[in-house]
Amino acid sequence: MTTASPGRPLLVFDGDCGFCTTWARRWQRWSGLDHVEPWQFLDLEPLGVTEERCATAVQWVAGDGTVSSAEDAVVAALRHEGGAWAVLGAVLALPGVHALAGLLYRLVAKYRYRLPGSTPACRLPRA
Repeated sequence: MTTASPGRPLLVFDGDCGFCTTWARRWQRWSGLDHVEPWQFLDLEPLGVTEERCATAVQWVAGDGTVSSAEDAVVAALRHEGGAWAVLGAVLALPGVHALAGLLYRLVAKYRYRLPGSTPACRLPRA
């Protein structure tokens, strides 16, 4: 188990999902963020997240401990990076755009097992 460092932001993703792993690692390369970890290797309790939340959506744990999930995690991670990434995050946070981003996020999450790079573990449990 890995414990996150206090004060350092962390992007938490589902390491059992090939699609999620591919995109989390791409984000890590593009952004330079050094704390991108699968939830399966983390001690989640100190982070304020649960296995259930992590299995269904990406999580952003800010340096101050604030947790964002799904499209809100994407927006927070983008804003954290600054520059053009922060501008993109600000655009995604706009009311109409944010609603559309949420819809798109849920659609991708629902069908991630059908997307390139996915594995059978990508199937979300039925509600």
